[in-house]
Amino acid sequence: MSTTAAPPETIEHIVLFKVKESAEPSRVQSMLSSLNALVSLDPVLHLSAAPIHRLKSSPFPFTHLLHSRYASKDDLKAYAVHPSHVTTVKECILPVCEDVMAVDWIAQDLQGPVVPPPGSAVRLSFLKLKENSAAEAKGEILGVIGEVKDKFEEIQQLTVGENFSPERAKGYSIASLAVFPGVGEIDSVDAKGEMVNSEKDKVREHLESVIVLDYVVPSSQPASL
Repeated sequence: MSTTAAPPETIEHIVLFKVKESAEPSRVQSMLSSLNALVSLDPVLHLSAAPIHRLKSSPFPFTHLLHSRYASKDDLKAYAVHPSHVTTVKECILPVCEDVMAVDWIAQDLQGPVVPPPGSAVRLSFLKLKENSAAEAKGEILGVIGEVKDKFEEIQQLTVGENFSPERAKGYSIASLAVFPGVGEIDSVDAKGEMVNSEKDKVREHLESVIVLDYVVPSSQPASL
């Protein structure tokens, strides 16, 4: 796992999980531990799995997530088919989860460390565009989101891109990830209601559905499987 600056092109991989209400807490913790252990696999630049801290907007009641980063699409594919990952999915995820959503995008020229510091707060946003939205609208939305970091000093790192793995994305085609020093800084941005709404108004007419959630990067991660 690398703690250095990100490569010129970084692959963002997000998986959202809805844990069954009947799932035993010990099984859920085992799922998170097994997922976090995958950080030691060679293709992985960064990986963290954690409960969702706050589900601000979503038609789906997700409860947990995984965030990982890779230097290329080939590295993401290598991770996906790695025996340790396949076993974790079969033995630890499928028995306790009733819904899963996954989104992948390319982060161009990621600024800052590839591994978000433990304790950082991360806001994830996923956008589903209206069917009649023109291709130009997608470019406009990507541009608006890409400028957000310059308008909110609390954001330490921001990536945005178009999902390239539609099979499990439930129709959400644009994703963004913003890293903050902590939850307090996210709350500070949310408190700037007029500024936040002004940014949302620029793209609202093109959107059918939005998922927005926050999570806190775990304070420690296993060093090996």
